[in-house]
Order: sequence, then structure tokens, then C-alpha cells
Amino acid sequence: MWQISVYLSSRGNSIRQNQGILQEGFIQYAMDKHHQTDNPDGIVNLGTSENKLCYDLLHKRLTKPDMLHVEPSLLQYADWTGHAFLREEVAKFLSHHCCSPKPLRADNVVVMNGCGSLFSCIAAVICDPKDAILIPTPFYGVITEDVHLYSDVKLFHVPLDCEADGKESRHFHLTVEKLEAGLKKAKREGWNIRALILMNPHNPLAELYTPKEMIAFLEFAKRNELHAIVDEVYMLTVFDESVTFHSVLSIESLPDPQRTHVMWGMSKDFAMAGIRIGTLYTVNTDLVEALAQLGSFHGLPGTLQHQVAQLLRDRDWINNEFLPENRRRLKNAHSLLTRELQSLGIPFLDRPAALYVWADLRKYLSKSSFEEELSLWRCFLKHKVLLSCGQAFSCSTPGWFRIVFADQQPQLQLGQFHKLFLFVCFFKNILILIVLKHLGHCSKSSDQLKERDSPVPDTGLLGAEEFLLLDCQESKPTEGLDSLIGTLRHQIHSSDWLEKNTPVLSHGEDPEILDVFKSLLQRAKK
Repeated sequence: MWQISVYLSSRGNSIRQNQGILQEGFIQYAMDKHHQTDNPDGIVNLGTSENKLCYDLLHKRLTKPDMLHVEPSLLQYADWTGHAFLREEVAKFLSHHCCSPKPLRADNVVVMNGCGSLFSCIAAVICDPKDAILIPTPFYGVITEDVHLYSDVKLFHVPLDCEADGKESRHFHLTVEKLEAGLKKAKREGWNIRALILMNPHNPLAELYTPKEMIAFLEFAKRNELHAIVDEVYMLTVFDESVTFHSVLSIESLPDPQRTHVMWGMSKDFAMAGIRIGTLYTVNTDLVEALAQLGSFHGLPGTLQHQVAQLLRDRDWINNEFLPENRRRLKNAHSLLTRELQSLGIPFLDRPAALYVWADLRKYLSKSSFEEELSLWRCFLKHKVLLSCGQAFSCSTPGWFRIVFADQQPQLQLGQFHKLFLFVCFFKNILILIVLKHLGHCSKSSDQLKERDSPVPDTGLLGAEEFLLLDCQESKPTEGLDSLIGTLRHQIHSSDWLEKNTPVLSHGEDPEILDVFKSLLQRAKK
């Protein structure tokens, strides 16, 4: 519980205490990062949307001599919308990859240190304090802080139904009708709605919207004189060759060009979240001029701008080396995770874009509540796996989780559901998760475990968990309780493990796990 600081203003105290679930999870991860050799028992991060698959490609390119250039102008103050040479390269890059019908102009480009800064600054200059921006839920939750902390602007949610609709069988289906209903509700409640935020590809759904859909959303915004802030930061992170992403900037005639503003950045498409560069394209010169006044708070170092410009102008490397290999690796990692989810009977949205999968874990909640969802999220985190739960994205239905797959394969396998759902059951309507704490046990085959001559180490409940793993690959976590107990009964009768080991509670373990495990043993012995 935070104590009010006498050194801070009311606003300062509010900002200090503002910490969402995504931030909470990342802070814990940052203090205990998993490392294969230095910290093998650390937290595996499948919650933060970062692409960790292409460090080798980036290291090779970013250490070439052309990246090390320094000249006086790079060490001096520059235009706060970004150096002209960088804005020119961004305009050329977006013209090509967004398939713009006409070349985009450098004067319409604003560069800042990340898209979070752009969200914050745009909110500050198009909204007054207490105004609101319409946004469909679920959405990337940090946008809430982006628009609120400095500018006191709110987000008004338009909840999307998690169940597939009858028309196109799409979960979380966004329609103009839902936007209209959301806007009417906001007005009834006295909100002054100034803008609409759209994400394509979507975070966390990974949904790709068609040009027809996007035009309809933009026409809705025009009818209601709303700015449309279109977030396209995953536009090149589409890894199915049969699927094409269509940028808003590819539309021949936008419904309301002066109120349509398109974001893009390097964090996702170029696997460079630490570089902190976000770009905005808008033909609204008033907006560009207002953002320039805030640019001194959000600028990029001159040498970094040079490096980014060099990268963007290297079309051969981007089109023939980086993008094809990045997409291949993303596709493989996506397949690895989705196969695992399918084998566990866990529903998910199968979309060929972004760095994550939106998975439905509702059946693992003892009751449908956000308290239960948070408890499950904390259980994962306690057992050293960071995911992102639905309430962090303002999802209207509890039980959905975002799982990031863009990690190296050994790390991804380590953190996957072999580690999370080795033994899942409902006992007296209470969800019990018995999760391995020792990394790597799940990769052992049942034969390897059966043939081991040495006794099970005296690790309390961990021994019990390992005992349950003898036939983990034959016994799926989605089986009924009777089937799981049958598997357990077979293992008990074919092993002398219980004669040599007694399950005890280790320090820091949840007492409920031991109680339920003992109850299961009693039932299995009968």
C-alpha cells in the first residue's frame, strides 16, 4: 500500500501510485529475469510484446561501419519533429510499404521517442482535460496511462463480445454499429468524445481489418467529427504469405484526411523495442506544429536518428534479408505455441500477425470473475512465468490471456504450457494448478523418468509433481477428473515412490495445493 508523500503534489502522488498489471508484471520480471546459465530459476517472460528472434540479424547490420557516422549536426539541436533526413527516409519507407497511391511528404512526418509519447502528445493537443477518446476493448492497456498521466484524458470503452457473432463467426468483432452504440452511451453519460483509436493489426487480438472495414470506421469518425488515431505498429509483422495487410495510407481518398493520423514505429516490425522511435503521419499541419512544441520533451539523439535513417534506406537488407527471415521465424514460433495450445484443448484466436496469441483460459477459472483471472495470473507469475491477463487490456470477459511467442525456441518451450498445465483439475469446484518450479523437467520423456535409478530428490511437493509427470504426455490436462485420477491410480500401483517419499509443504508453497494433492492421492489409492 502506497503512503501519500508530503513531497509530491496530489497529481504527483496519483502518478506515483499509478501502476497497471502490465507494469506490475514487468517490474517483477525485471528483478528476476530468467537466464539459461546465470538465473535458470528466473521468470520466463511471455507477457511483454517483444520480438527476440532476430538479434543476430540486427547485430550484424547495426555494427556495420555506416552506422558509426558522427558529424557536428548530429550533436546539435535539431527540428523537434525529427531531423529532415530521417523524416524523408520515414516518408519514403511508408510510401513503399504502405502502398501509398502518392509519395508521402516528409513535412507530414513527426518522429518521437516511441509511440507512447505520440499517444500522450496527441491527446494533449486534440483534447482538453477530462475529455475522452473512444476505444474498442480489449486494447493495449498502457494507452490508458499514455493519454491520462500528463493530459488527464480518459478512454471510453466500447466492449467487444468474446463470443463469435452469427454473421461472420468472428470473436471480438468490431463493427460500426458497436462504435455508434458506444458513442451514444458516452454522450448520455456526459463525456466529450474527441477521437477514436483504431489498431491494425490489433493488440492483443492480432486481428487484421480489411480496407472496407477501415473505411467504414473512418467514415464513422468523420460523421461524428472525431479524430481517428490509427496504430499500425505491427504492419510488417504479418507472417502468412497468403494474407496481405492494408494500411490506411494505401486508401486513395480518406474520408477525413485532416482528422486521420497514422502511427508506426520500430519496436515491433524491426524487433527494436529498446531503440524507442515512433512516427506519425498526418496531413494536418496544425497538429504537426502543436506536436513540435512538445517535441523537446520526446526527441531522439542525433546519432540514433542517423542509424535509423541508414537502416530504413537499406532496402536490399530490409526486403531480401531481414523481413523474409523475420517472418519465417515468427511463423515457426507461432506454430510452436499454437500446436501446444491445440494439444491442451485451449481455444485461441488463430491470426497470422503480431507477436502473440489471444488465448481463452476461461475453463481454468473456478468462477467467471476478474478476481479469479488475477489469481490465475499471479499463480503463473509465482511459478516464474509472466503472461498478460485480459483485464490488463480492459477485456470485458474474464479468462482471456495474451501469450507472446516471439522468443527463441528453447526459451519458448521452457515457458510454454508444459510448464503451466502439467496437472490441472477441478476439485470441489476449486481450480488447482500444480506447476513445476524446476525448469526443464517437462522436457523429459516418461521413459526417462521411469528408468531413472536414483531416488527422487527430497524436494517436498516437487517430488509429488514429478511423480505425476510419469505419464504426463499420455494424460492431457483437459481430461476429466476421473480420467486423471485413473492415471494417478495406475502410477501409484506401478511405483514404489510413495514408500520412499512423503509429500510435504516446501517453504512458500500454497497450503491448498498440498491439501488437494493429498486428497487426490487418497481417492487414487481406492
